[in-house]
Amino acid sequence: MIRAGQIEEADWDSGEWVFVDVGFAKSTNRSCGLLLEDSCSELTFANAKAVIIDRIKAKDIRPLNLLLEAPLSVTFDSRGNPIGRKIERRGSQTRYWYSSLGTSVLTGATYLLRSVLDAQPCREVRLFEGFASFKNGDEQSSHSNDVLNLRCALRRCPEIDGCIVPPEDLVECDQLIQSAFAVAGMNFGVPPVVMLGDSNVICSKHSFKR
Repeated sequence: MIRAGQIEEADWDSGEWVFVDVGFAKSTNRSCGLLLEDSCSELTFANAKAVIIDRIKAKDIRPLNLLLEAPLSVTFDSRGNPIGRKIERRGSQTRYWYSSLGTSVLTGATYLLRSVLDAQPCREVRLFEGFASFKNGDEQSSHSNDVLNLRCALRRCPEIDGCIVPPEDLVECDQLIQSAFAVAGMNFGVPPVVMLGDSNVICSKHSFKR
């Protein structure tokens, strides 16, 4: 079973956590960051996928919480046109799910989750979205740093500024939000988002903000 995680399940003790900075590039590029408990590595897309499938097939009674740094939900306006989610705007900067790198990582996440689904997981897989797109100009960026920082945000580490945003806080009331994979026949639901940095999102009482 694969489904969107719930806001109350965005907790370090709710299961085994796997963090993935999704990259979708040719085999010479280690475009994915992968964090398994305390083991962090940068891998090609194919190698990262193989490790994840190995984890979902492990005989473990705990749920597997799979956090992907990629758009896991999409939004449309009342006319059916794509529109950005609240977390994808920061001042004059935008990181919309339907443009630029957003489309590439969304494609990668689609292929990854299709492989996970086809592998028939031996335990429950809960999906969570990570969002690490906005960084300070002097902040070093790497796939490893992104997954490490997302783990810190999830664990409420004091050195990391972040929040956990529930689905209802991602959109305005007149917008439609749905699983990014429903169009591919994989309607997993809309998960909460673990995001880094300050945002213009008004977090609900179920989330935290530093």
